[in-house]
Amino acid sequence: AATRVARPRALAAAASDRVDQLRFATPEPQPGGVVREYWITADTTSWDITPRRRDDWMDMPVRGRTRFTAFTYSEWTTGFAARKRKPSMPGPTLQAEVGDVLRVHVRNAATQAITMHPHGVRYTPDYDGTYMGERTRAGGFIGPGEEFTYTWEATPDSVGVWPYHDHGPNHSLNLLRGLFGALIIRPKGTKPPDVEQVLFQHALAPNVTGLDKQWQCFNGRAYAGNTPTVRARVGQSVAFHVLGGDAAYHNFHVHGHRWRSAAGVSVDNAGFGPHEAITAQWTEDNPGRWLYHCHVFSHQDGGMAGWLLVDP
Repeated sequence: AATRVARPRALAAAASDRVDQLRFATPEPQPGGVVREYWITADTTSWDITPRRRDDWMDMPVRGRTRFTAFTYSEWTTGFAARKRKPSMPGPTLQAEVGDVLRVHVRNAATQAITMHPHGVRYTPDYDGTYMGERTRAGGFIGPGEEFTYTWEATPDSVGVWPYHDHGPNHSLNLLRGLFGALIIRPKGTKPPDVEQVLFQHALAPNVTGLDKQWQCFNGRAYAGNTPTVRARVGQSVAFHVLGGDAAYHNFHVHGHRWRSAAGVSVDNAGFGPHEAITAQWTEDNPGRWLYHCHVFSHQDGGMAGWLLVDP
């Protein structure tokens, strides 16, 4: 159940240290940078973990209840005029280049307070998106029906792939229900890969979903055919951005492919912990149907697997 937390008192009344009294300007882009603007709602949605009701890898049906009430971020057009795409797990991927600022308008369409907390980018305490009890600043408590605009800076040390997620009063449960997404920050003028896929590896547990078993997921889906199927062609640049979305250790293995780790070593099975990220990137040269999966076998067998289809 949702944790109901009252709105914090005004910061000025609650402040117990001089750092709590600091005031900050809203950042603007660096020379040559731009404002990247997003309109995001946080709301509940009915979510099916295995919409095809089959495990394509093992050619078996998936039985039992698979639908629960998830909590997701959704992208809208400017001014929240219309929903831009269906609710998704993870939420929309937010992108920027070094020198830009991200201006993220968040509307809370749920019945409890939420926030949006980023990793990797630079922000002032007002835009941290973290609930801190009576020391909570502006962006740390978005009540039901309210809106807040975050402003984050894409600095040179922000280059990479990072998670964002709820960090409000009920953050742990909300994150496990699906209130998370990814940021991609690129060097100025960098061309994105031809094929780019964000994957969160995470479990949907019975005490979160109310279902009868634990599901091991890529992006809120379990078992090949339900998890994202990625298509590429020989000669294309391909990038999988893979993040840990729960409290477990995971790794990411792609059959028939190798890539360079951050240390410059060739790998085909990279490990990471909670909310860490790896990028598996290569120029495609191996056509066919390939598996990707977590090589923690209990995760793999619980549904954490998918297809990479490479055309000649």
